[in-house]
Amino acid sequence: MDDGFLMEVCVDSVESAVNAERGGAGRIELCAGLVEGGTTPSMGLLQGVKQCVRVPVFVMIRPRGGDFLYSDREVEVMKADIRLAKLHGADGLVFGALTEDGRIDTELCTALLAVCRPLPVTFHRAFDMVHDPLVALETLISLGFERVLTSGCDSSALEGLSLIKRLAEQVSVPWGGITERNLQRILEGSTASEFHCSARSARDSGMKFRNPNVAMGASFSAPEYSIKVADVAKVRTLNAIAKNIL
Repeated sequence: MDDGFLMEVCVDSVESAVNAERGGAGRIELCAGLVEGGTTPSMGLLQGVKQCVRVPVFVMIRPRGGDFLYSDREVEVMKADIRLAKLHGADGLVFGALTEDGRIDTELCTALLAVCRPLPVTFHRAFDMVHDPLVALETLISLGFERVLTSGCDSSALEGLSLIKRLAEQVSVPWGGITERNLQRILEGSTASEFHCSARSARDSGMKFRNPNVAMGASFSAPEYSIKVADVAKVRTLNAIAKNIL
């Protein structure tokens, strides 16, 4: 954070990780399933990323898309994934867990934090689904989370700016819908020293033969012949905007 801020870029491929670092990202959040908001990446992907970048890599621990209320079996998967991520070089971990009434699941978070030690841990955007964000933040601080990803419990960081401003002096990081057009307003309005974005652009597939009658996923899935990757130019532009502000 030599420039007074840190940009974290969320990626789901080695190419995106390399592009993020080239563009000036100071940290990477590594995920799979970005269409679902991010799920646990494969350990092969983690290894590949660690071989290609020097910035810290924080690994998402989320066994599935959907809500953040986890079964006992899912918890065991999360613990196993944390151990594997640590074994394969993760610099930090990212997870979140809630109770059925929209509060921080303190018992589960405490258990997962114990497995994560001594690595730093971020509480992800499960925070945006809590019943009372101010109470939730106090709980997370007391548990030992170092940062929180949040769009201010709204559709984007710009819409949730008033809440982000109230949280930013403690541990929060603005996230959600950050672009070259709104980053200045978000950073100036929140006084945040970190921000989180994906900065992606679509790249056309190299496939020459394409079957228009078959799709590999549900209707909301990304099309097979368009690949989204972190865009070096976008990352650099966001980096430059932040440098001019902070």
